[in-house]
Amino acid sequence: MKNSMTKVYKNLAFAGCLVAGLATSSVAASVDKVHFLIPGGAGGGWDGTARGVGEALKKSNLVQETSFENMSGGGGGKAIAYIIETAKKQQNTLMVNSTPIVIRSLQGVFPQSFRDLTLVSSVVADYGVLVVKKDSKYQSWADVKAAFEKSPRKVKIAGGSSRGSMDHLVAAQIFKAAGGNPTSVRYVPYDAGGKALAGLLTGEVDVLSTGLGEVLEKHKKGELKIIGVTSNESIDGIPSFKSMGADAFFANWRGFFGAPNLSEEKTQAFADVIGKMYDTPEWEVVRKRNGWANLYQPRAEFKSFLEKQEEVIDSLMKEMGFL
Repeated sequence: MKNSMTKVYKNLAFAGCLVAGLATSSVAASVDKVHFLIPGGAGGGWDGTARGVGEALKKSNLVQETSFENMSGGGGGKAIAYIIETAKKQQNTLMVNSTPIVIRSLQGVFPQSFRDLTLVSSVVADYGVLVVKKDSKYQSWADVKAAFEKSPRKVKIAGGSSRGSMDHLVAAQIFKAAGGNPTSVRYVPYDAGGKALAGLLTGEVDVLSTGLGEVLEKHKKGELKIIGVTSNESIDGIPSFKSMGADAFFANWRGFFGAPNLSEEKTQAFADVIGKMYDTPEWEVVRKRNGWANLYQPRAEFKSFLEKQEEVIDSLMKEMGFL
């Protein structure tokens, strides 16, 4: 499975690059304003993505007006239900989401899935990382791997969400790729990323599983140490797990959805304006600030990407007993 997951993302990312030029070559309809619906609170990954994209679109004059609405609840389910129920009023709305829409749909947290929405485009990828505190007894992936092989239950790994969530699955995938048993991972759940980080820094846990963008600046400042990233190549000097012998690749995509039955013209216009955004210096400022990787996959490519991810996650969750 580790090889199939790597192949899926590599092939889809390549396909996204091929279609990007085609998708931005013509605009079927104009986009003057965008209302961003955010399924979580201020300061989270969804919030940062929506506001970052909105900032780049407006500062580059690709759109004239942006607005933002935070709607927490139900693991993102409240916002999904809302955009479906009020679809006729949401012609200018883009709802941001990410990998959890796949995971929570499989878990039955909410009854809808990405198939109930209009797929516009994936936008960025935030790779997974394993992190230790700067004075940890584990100073490298080799140290963590050796400790896990000796006694997996003694290596406590934190995440900012429940068992079976993305943080847990990414950690399990990494250890599985290194030849370990993913069900042996001792995962300690916290109800927020900040609390999981605090648990790491106080020594309650040994390792933190999180997104690169959440801890990159702290790593650069020497406040903690990232020991590996789930990209194909190193990022900012951080080695990939693949380069260290664990062929684990995972990209937490973030992207946008429109209301159900959004017109073909409006859907294409949304996809096109996002595609044009990548060529602007305003976007590069936002992207670099957050440590994101570009992952532009409009419409059909986005759908194929999500279907493949759903297959991979479904298989891993079943292996670990979560489905």
